[in-house]
Amino acid sequence: MRYCIIFAYDGTAYHGWQLQPNAPTVQQELEKALCIVLRTTVGVVGAGRTDTGVHARMMACHFDYDGDNIDCPHLAFKLNCLLPPDIAVSKVKAVAPDWHARFSALTRTYHYYIITRKDAFRHPYALRLYFPLDIERMNEAANLLLSHKDFGCFCKSHSDNKTNLCTVSEARWMTTEDSMLVFRITANRFLRNMVRAVVGTLIEVGKGKMSIDEFQQVLLSGKRTEAGESVPAKGLFLEHIEYPHF
Repeated sequence: MRYCIIFAYDGTAYHGWQLQPNAPTVQQELEKALCIVLRTTVGVVGAGRTDTGVHARMMACHFDYDGDNIDCPHLAFKLNCLLPPDIAVSKVKAVAPDWHARFSALTRTYHYYIITRKDAFRHPYALRLYFPLDIERMNEAANLLLSHKDFGCFCKSHSDNKTNLCTVSEARWMTTEDSMLVFRITANRFLRNMVRAVVGTLIEVGKGKMSIDEFQQVLLSGKRTEAGESVPAKGLFLEHIEYPHF
């Protein structure tokens, strides 16, 4: 049987999702807990990678198990008892044998959070800026992402991507009632470091240091050196993954 786990995590203490030889990761913690509960070696396949320090309000993975049918709510309870406080399972669900956490996903949505005033509670999970931004210009530039396909200019150098093509269906800046800035972006897939590079470049537009035409030229260049600096990981959250009939 194949099972899916839906969970969330605070990525502050981890070197991303994927297993690393000499560093703590979310995948490592989840596999360790599964092996204890199921009393066998279990490997999980995640919906994708998240970099060091990036968080997830919704992450998915799947695993195969040859034993008796699993009581899914009970497994979720047991996992939450074993996992550290910064990883929380919300659901375990039996899925079709061909369901895949990564390849069955239709879209993924990320949020990036920015605070413009000192906040004692949000500062660990948001970028603090000390200068004003032109949100209207940033949204005008962000809208160009929807008509573009090759995002090599926002991809970390020497990444092992087979293609730089992505389909972005939403990209916009929002302001909350308490003056927090949120960048929301949805696409069928994302390249390594892509969202943080997009945000960093859009901030250059918002500061007036890059024009809309120059932002367009960055997109067309395909060169990471033409884009802005990547923003810190702490403000980035994987918010949602959409699956068909799920």
